[in-house]
Amino acid sequence: MASLGWAVALSVLSAASYAAAAVAQERLAENGQRGLARWAVALLLTGLGVALHVVALNFGTVAVVQALGTLTLLFALPIAAVRFRTPIGKAAWGDAVLTVVGLALILSLSVESSKQVTLTEPADRRLSLITLAVVLVLALAAWRAGPRVRSVLLAAAAGTAFGIASVLSKAVLASYTDGGFGSMSPLALIAVLIFSTGGYLLSQLSYGRAGLAAPLATVSVSNPIVAAIAGVVVFDEGFRFGPAGLVVVAFAAVVMTLGVIGLARRAATQSASNGSAGPGAPKTEPQVRAREAG
Repeated sequence: MASLGWAVALSVLSAASYAAAAVAQERLAENGQRGLARWAVALLLTGLGVALHVVALNFGTVAVVQALGTLTLLFALPIAAVRFRTPIGKAAWGDAVLTVVGLALILSLSVESSKQVTLTEPADRRLSLITLAVVLVLALAAWRAGPRVRSVLLAAAAGTAFGIASVLSKAVLASYTDGGFGSMSPLALIAVLIFSTGGYLLSQLSYGRAGLAAPLATVSVSNPIVAAIAGVVVFDEGFRFGPAGLVVVAFAAVVMTLGVIGLARRAATQSASNGSAGPGAPKTEPQVRAREAG
């Protein structure tokens, strides 16, 4: 129970850091990816979120830690509300409740595997190659799609990369705990670096055309789903009450996903109503006044 408490606390702090980084990334995209200070802030917040996330993996299951990552969008909502000086509506609070209820069910049913599992070199190579293939397919498909679909596909590729990077990070931590630095797989370490960096770049690109809401929602949903599936396969993680527990967890995942999608829709509406910058965005206040005067 103490380990679960640490995993939850660190994951919540990590989600808050990621949410602040996402807002910084959106502002960076609004300014044409220009500004060294903006890049530094986005990277610093992302790095803090990554560090907290990796430490949290040492205390809880991949499914729990990654599911708590959906709180990123929950934190992004009040940040956007403060930024645009608009209240959070009742519908948004309802979506937040759905997200939290789904998370609570997953937390209550998740159990750590009874055995310490580490990845051998053939296994981590196969996992890395499969992930790389999926990410490349999504990224290539994105360049042939329209602006909005492109943002969603790039975000899905980023979520996949982040999810597997977390799984491999947990494997590296397990190897270090079991046998020290000598037992850590160099391939797994390289793969974590590649997928983490690639996920960051893909997520940054995904904010260019669809604002904050759609890409962030896609990352928030695809990341835990990919990681949870890989955690079950790689680490033999499971849930209480056998098949009945799996049914409840599936229901909880659907509830959580509905909440995240709802939050994304509210955030998109809020962003549009307040004149979010970017291609195809609503006119700014001076432009609206000029048109009305004309």
